[in-house]
Amino acid sequence: MSSFAIPNLFNVKDKVVLITGGSRGIGKAIATAFVVNGAKVYISSRSAKDCDATASELTVLGPGSCFAIPADMQKYSEVERLVKELSEKESTLHVLVNNAGAAWGETIDDCPDSAWTKVLTLNTQRVFTLTQKSLPLLRAAAELGGFENGVHKDPARIINIGSVEALSVQSHETYAYAASKAALHHLSRTLAGRLGWEGITSNTIACGPFETKMMAHTLKVASDVILESTPLHRVGKPEEVGGTAVFLASPAAAWMTGATIALDGGGLVGMKTFREVAKL
Repeated sequence: MSSFAIPNLFNVKDKVVLITGGSRGIGKAIATAFVVNGAKVYISSRSAKDCDATASELTVLGPGSCFAIPADMQKYSEVERLVKELSEKESTLHVLVNNAGAAWGETIDDCPDSAWTKVLTLNTQRVFTLTQKSLPLLRAAAELGGFENGVHKDPARIINIGSVEALSVQSHETYAYAASKAALHHLSRTLAGRLGWEGITSNTIACGPFETKMMAHTLKVASDVILESTPLHRVGKPEEVGGTAVFLASPAAAWMTGATIALDGGGLVGMKTFREVAKL
């Protein structure tokens, strides 16, 4: 039978998913996509109030479910606690979505040292920390997925939320953010090369402009420029990043690892660059 005839090619039903920064923005969009496709989702963010509210909202939406485990991902001890609590509830983790992140916009003359500490810690270092601590659960999921000809049939998945700012130089000044996301992209590839042998894939979604709190100021002051430099002439919709994450977690992407998917409406390949349009 052709693989295209398999009815469960994009199925994530009953998979256990952990999403950091999952209470709002892109993280909430990803959590929503998994819940409406039947997954059991755990979300984490610093605000217990926001986490609980989002978890309740998405569980009502169903048919999957959503649970909150609030944690401050800047802190090593909080990452340890997050994984400990998850391990007390679940014996496997099928999908880890490293989404929590911070941005910092400042001119090259004024950018403080503290920006680098905050942004690199959350966007890169803690991605490694959480992935490292989650390995027993991810390995258990890979084993549970079974084998076909001695190869893991349904790998566990790591999905890292990166940025197009790691793939091209932008006209605005976000030095720590761009560098941290470039480091994240390469970390994701390194994890793919190391963990693929154990049945764990690692891929990155490099997001372009979406209507989120992090992007609110940029969209307010430069939306016309962004649209003119984007071939598909709009910003991204929440369900589009959610759908991409579901694809990466589904059987359809079981043979994909080490990839970086630019989800930017063609901004990286547009004939008009952001810098050129800004000068018009």
